[in-house]
Amino acid sequence: MKNINKLLCVLLTLVLTLSLAACGGSAAPAATEAPAAEAPAEEAPAEEAPAVYKVGICNYVDDASLNQIVENIQNRLAEIGQERNVSFEISYDNCNADTTVLEQIITNFLTDGVDLMVGVATPVAVQMQAATEDVPIIFSAVSDPEGAGLVESNEAPGANITGTSDFLDTAAIFNLIFAADPEADTIGLLYDLGQDSSTTPIAAAKDLLTAKGVAYKEYNGVNDPEVQQAVSQLIADGVDAVFTPSDNTIMKAELSIYEDLAEAGIPHYTGADSFALNGAFLGYGVDYANLGVETANMVAQVLLDGASPAELPVMTFDNGTATINTDVCEQITGKTYEELEELFAPLCTKVQPIETAESFGDAE
Repeated sequence: MKNINKLLCVLLTLVLTLSLAACGGSAAPAATEAPAAEAPAEEAPAEEAPAVYKVGICNYVDDASLNQIVENIQNRLAEIGQERNVSFEISYDNCNADTTVLEQIITNFLTDGVDLMVGVATPVAVQMQAATEDVPIIFSAVSDPEGAGLVESNEAPGANITGTSDFLDTAAIFNLIFAADPEADTIGLLYDLGQDSSTTPIAAAKDLLTAKGVAYKEYNGVNDPEVQQAVSQLIADGVDAVFTPSDNTIMKAELSIYEDLAEAGIPHYTGADSFALNGAFLGYGVDYANLGVETANMVAQVLLDGASPAELPVMTFDNGTATINTDVCEQITGKTYEELEELFAPLCTKVQPIETAESFGDAE
């Protein structure tokens, strides 16, 4: 019995020993292969920032035509910026026909380091030209670039300045005057003696009327009150029609004189559609919205394409559009718009109506 108990103890000890050995001898889990490190993703190349060009635009005076030009320059430059991944940083100002203010605006542009200046109307372009020979200048709405001394010739400007011209075909306007009133024998010439834009067309008008044997009288003013006084005088003189070229002084005063002319039955023939917008009987000349677009295109040619202003020809336009104010035409001429359209159509590439408003935005 004692031997059996001893044997049981030995067996129990052996079982416990094997059990402990089995627990202590568990194999470690098989090592797993570490995942390979992922290669860093290639960074996308940084998008190149658009080039920035600084453009200074100065307007001569606040009137419908010139404002229309500025608006279309700015809009077209914004389009070009998107099309060509560039940015135009525009500084805009208006000197309101004040030469001292104009000089300061130009000085500010040059101090700010503009890449190009845009001068809207002849006086601004002339002052910009006098201020620098290095910074490119694009002018807009300059009626006679050669006569103003801005360029050596329209075909080859020769220096740091070129641009767009609203040259006026004076003879074409007088064809309209005498088509509407073949018996007209006295024509009033209403303009500002100080406006370069009036010099050439007024001289042409005098030559034309002299050759035709028609009398003319000159009436001048440099501001609204003087223009109003001149209109009162020409009404008292009983002229048959009035001619004004693209003169900014008279344009600015048109809203204050058109009703007097309409009541007197005197048609005002002018050198831009903005006059007709502001109440004149008829405006004849270029499309100023398109003038602004083409001015902006010339800015891009110089800044983006490397064109030299000295070699970039002045751009001129077809002067074939007659714009008739339908609010006053019948009162002044006794003819409806439709009758006038038929009468003028052979003498123009286009005849179009307009109603009186202060700006083109108001007319739309």
